[in-house]
Amino acid sequence: MRNAFVAAAVAAVAFVSGQAALAQDPRASPPLPSFPQVYETADLKIRVVKVADGLANPWSLAWLPNGDLLITEREGQLRVLRGGVLDPEPIAGVPEVRITLLGGLLDVLPHPNFAANQLIYLSYSKGGEGNLATTALVRGRLDGQALKDVKEIFVADNWSNSPTNFGGRMVFGRDGMLYMTVGERQEPERAQNTMLHGGKVLRLRDDGTAAPDNPFAGKQGYLPEIYSVGHRSPQGLAVHPVTGELWENEHGPLGGDEINIVRAGLNYGWPLVTFGKDYDGTVISESAVREGLESPFMFWVPSIAISGLSFYTGDRLAAWKGNAFVGSMMEGRTRATGHVQRITFSDDGQPIQREPILAQLRQRIRDVRPGPDGLLYVLTDQNPGVLLRIEPAE
Repeated sequence: MRNAFVAAAVAAVAFVSGQAALAQDPRASPPLPSFPQVYETADLKIRVVKVADGLANPWSLAWLPNGDLLITEREGQLRVLRGGVLDPEPIAGVPEVRITLLGGLLDVLPHPNFAANQLIYLSYSKGGEGNLATTALVRGRLDGQALKDVKEIFVADNWSNSPTNFGGRMVFGRDGMLYMTVGERQEPERAQNTMLHGGKVLRLRDDGTAAPDNPFAGKQGYLPEIYSVGHRSPQGLAVHPVTGELWENEHGPLGGDEINIVRAGLNYGWPLVTFGKDYDGTVISESAVREGLESPFMFWVPSIAISGLSFYTGDRLAAWKGNAFVGSMMEGRTRATGHVQRITFSDDGQPIQREPILAQLRQRIRDVRPGPDGLLYVLTDQNPGVLLRIEPAE
């Protein structure tokens, strides 16, 4: 009886503390339940397991060929999960980051030939004079518990004192080039300014230099790294496992989150067209469609504060094979409404179904990616945040 009383008291304190955190921080999520949890979804009963906790605003994850899992923490730490256990010591050699409201250490990406060269890439917000910061990229060689030969290989011409919209998502395309997003820092005109990197998807060689066959290479008035124009705050980037196309998702303002299929030299419209309004409700563009500007493949109204993007190609969650997954940090600017959204497609590739999963947890979801074990992994954007695993319950 005494143990039950103590457990109830602890739970009550946790609940009160959680409610106090919610009241103080509009981005805070409620306390998590005990795990595992079992949920019914449209096509699958799933079990949700906590793999690791105590993470400081985790932002991205990436697997190495040996099964180790790298996790970035926005506060500037690179962590590693080995054999299912989070190493308490971060990896040394990570560059100094400028920590802002949504800036810090961002994405982590191994080189396609990591098994031979041990190279990984880190995107981050780099500080400058005063409050200025921009998006930058380093490459280093992972040697045990440290990054060696770390070199800054790209710094975006996108300096601003804004604390948000850094972008930083990365992926290697089938062409061997490194694609990287840069946000417009909530200064919309940057997205159409082709002499700035803000609001663009960039295409780089693996040494950080501009790919020589980029669509604007040698064209006056354009930076050579630019691959596409007119993006707001890109939060997800992935290569379609069948078509090889580059898919990108981004935040709209009040409504108008998007998924785009990104192609060389095209303009995706921000802020000239959008399905959203400004945060005070005023109209940004009179039309959501304009000739010469690309319309999104998908959009959300209200916004879901979209984050992360991946495709599931495994067999252990067979009912989800071929589906896309995106994270949501909040829906309709309402606290504690984050979830993972599963998107299904018709035979001709058109989106059919959007199913929210993990909505019961009411967490801000920063990243969602399939693992080499055929299961799905999810990061919550909290401090402390957690790494969750979705597996079949039966």
